[in-house]
Amino acid sequence: MSKLLRQSFVLLLVMTLITGVLYPLVATGLAQLIFPQQANGSLIVKDGKPVGSVLIGQSFTGPKYFWGRPSATTPQVDNGINSGGSNLGPTNPVLTDVVKQRIAALRAADPGNNAPVPVDLVTASASGLDPEISLAAARYQLARVATARGFGTARVLALVNEYTRGRQLGVLGEPRVNVLQLNLALDAEQALGAGSR
Repeated sequence: MSKLLRQSFVLLLVMTLITGVLYPLVATGLAQLIFPQQANGSLIVKDGKPVGSVLIGQSFTGPKYFWGRPSATTPQVDNGINSGGSNLGPTNPVLTDVVKQRIAALRAADPGNNAPVPVDLVTASASGLDPEISLAAARYQLARVATARGFGTARVLALVNEYTRGRQLGVLGEPRVNVLQLNLALDAEQALGAGSR
């Protein structure tokens, strides 16, 4: 019996060292070596400080910014700890009311825009943390952002196109725009323009 207990203890110790120490160290080391940006959270750094991640959406509400997808992680918007969908079905009156409120907010922010509101601007993603919007959602907001910043729409459209990512492997998904990267580029463009005056 003591021999069996000793063998079990040794096996437990060996497996703990392999799976609990050695494997995580090797996996972390390889990730840092091969994919250092991704292994560290795909952070965006501005002026030496992290301002966000390209993988997690942030809430923008000012008229000079592109707005991302709504988040179901309320009351604290874009809260990664509460990541998840609302689980409200398409026939749920609560979802209908929330979508109507979001449409009203978009219309109030841009009263002259009579275009149909893209669905990704009024519905949350499954995670509630989607960092990207469709090209239709970006184009819907184009005039509002250009007017608020005093830019021509062509200038803002050029930035949208610059930050558009195509389909994965050329066939999966739809072209999309990372909202945080685009808004930071707009801020940099505006600061550059102000500095040249």
